[in-house]
Parts: sequence; C-alpha cells; structure tokens
Amino acid sequence: MATMSMNKIIHAAVRRDVSRTEQALRALPEGDRVRARQVQRAWQHLVKELTHHHEAEDALAWPFLLSRGVDPALMAAMEGEHGAMKLALVRATSAIDAVVADPTTVRAAGAADEVARTRTVVDAHLAHEEEDVEPLIEAYEDDPEWKAAAKGMRPARISDAADALVWMQDGADERERAALRAHIPGPVIAVVTTVFGRRYRREVAPTWQAG
Repeated sequence: MATMSMNKIIHAAVRRDVSRTEQALRALPEGDRVRARQVQRAWQHLVKELTHHHEAEDALAWPFLLSRGVDPALMAAMEGEHGAMKLALVRATSAIDAVVADPTTVRAAGAADEVARTRTVVDAHLAHEEEDVEPLIEAYEDDPEWKAAAKGMRPARISDAADALVWMQDGADERERAALRAHIPGPVIAVVTTVFGRRYRREVAPTWQAG
C-alpha cells in the first residue's frame, strides 16, 4: 500500500476535526459554556490550519501547476472551491460563537447543522483535489521548483509547525501516523512536538479528550 501523502494526512485531520466538532455540538449539555468554549477553541484551531493550507495552495501550488501547463479550468475550480469553503467556515464559526454566547442545546444543534453543511463543502473539495490534483503534483515531486514551493507552504514559525504536527496525530489512525513518520523522521517529530507543541496540547487536545 502506497504511503499517504502529507496532503492526505492533513486532509484526514481536517475531516476528523469537522466530524468531531459536529458530534461535540450535538452532545453539548444545556448551559455548558465551558464545554462550548472548548469546542470553539478547537474549531478556531482547525480554521487556522485549514486556512493556512488552502491559502498556501492558492499562492504557491496552483501557480506552479499552471506554469507546468495544467488545465487553467481545474486550477480555477480549486480556487473557487476554496472560496466556497471559506464562506462555509465563516458561517460555522459564527454559529459556534453564538453557542458560546448562549449555550443552549437548541443553538448547539443549529451550529452542528451548520458544521455538517460545512463538512459537505469541505469533503467535496478535498475529494476533488485528491482525485484530480494530487496525481499531477506527484509527477513533479523531484522538481526543484516544486520542492521550493512545497517548502514555502510549511508554517513559518516552528511553534506553528509543531502545533500542526501534534494536530495531525491527534486522533489519527496508525496508517496516518506511519505515513507521517515516513515523511518526517520519528525522532524529529518527537523532539519538535515535545518542545514546541505545548500550545496545542494545552489549549486544544483536552477538547477531544473530554469528548
């Protein structure tokens, strides 16, 4: 079985977080603002990771592929789907913020419905990208210009990179974890996440441990 790409590892983390955010909202106890804030913080982290991911693609990955003669209509579709995803994230964020302000089960159920609608938009884009774009990128894995673009898509700060690595492993199955170690040596992951990944472990991980 082929090793999952880093792109698919990130996508798996996105799908996992959207799903468990919806589940957490549907299970929110009446009036539990503390739990609502936990879910809000975790959602904010997901939005941050996903926004960085798709903005980096817009800025670096798509222009690179266009320079190699990839169909402009496909790249335009990717950008359009990113725009739709951004709007869906904004709507879901507003709904979750409203639950924090008024943590009723009715509001939480409404926010969960909004997250479910967001999941539909996100899943459609991720599946489209994995099916039609990833094979194109794989053809350029050894291209120096692609390597430079891929490097530029990584988080600039080591603390953000560490949080991303902890996040990718939070709830991941063994195939995803093994794939991550295939891309980044296990000792490097351990050191970086232990030393610099405290923020995620402190602020976000308890959300899913509690759930």
